[in-house]
Amino acid sequence: MSEFPILETERLILREVATEDAIDMFEYLSDKDVVTHMGLEPYKSSKDVLNEEIKWYKSIVEEGTGIRWVITKKESSVVIGSCGFLNMSPKHHRAEIGFELHKEYWGQGIASEAVEAVIDYGYENLNLERIEAIVDPPNFPSQKLMEKQGFRKEGLLRNYEYNFGKFNDVYMYSMIREDFNMKEHLNSASSTRAKS
Repeated sequence: MSEFPILETERLILREVATEDAIDMFEYLSDKDVVTHMGLEPYKSSKDVLNEEIKWYKSIVEEGTGIRWVITKKESSVVIGSCGFLNMSPKHHRAEIGFELHKEYWGQGIASEAVEAVIDYGYENLNLERIEAIVDPPNFPSQKLMEKQGFRKEGLLRNYEYNFGKFNDVYMYSMIREDFNMKEHLNSASSTRAKS
């Protein structure tokens, strides 16, 4: 990419992370409820966020293994979460999607809005065939979000991750281009009916 893409939705701007975002990001990345399903311990300082999380965002773009956008509301520059792709495999046209959101904004459809924009970008600009999502079994809101976006639960991956001193099972969700095209077709047909 010659220039980092900016994604715009009805309520949100998704943009490249900046050094000064560390303070906003620390506010939610220090919250155990937010980071537990990311397999992380809460961050202890904004400096740690800068040296670890923001550094990782930049490194995956440089390495071509992913792209992560920070999420802001249109009326504010405050970062309230992030969303993007990791573990990208250009050879197989595959990537994993991940996201997190400040707890204050849970239940408002914001994560879903951001995820949808990132999915659209993946299929329209990155030539993806398959998008995967790894979800903890107790994380019911994320499972619901994935299903709402048209992802299919493929199965349980046993002892797939090692976090917090133990092995954990995860669910594998996926969307392939055919699913995406079907969803777009249904959305288009629904919009046409609403106008007529």
